[in-house]
Amino acid sequence: MNLLPVSSSRMSRVGWQNDSMYIEFKNGKIYVYDNVSKCEYESFVNSPSLGSALHVFDKKHTYRPL
Repeated sequence: MNLLPVSSSRMSRVGWQNDSMYIEFKNGKIYVYDNVSKCEYESFVNSPSLGSALHVFDKKHTYRPL
């Protein structure tokens, strides 16, 4: 699974594999968001504001540190 660089003040890289989305934050911590479809992931990375999109994901998907 590759994490791709993103333009965000909080996140540095994002990736997706097997219905899980991975977010690496600027502090180096990586979190895994469960049950994320490929379509949801693509909408997330193409969002005009990743911070706002993350706020929605935090309420919709379970997540845990990697």
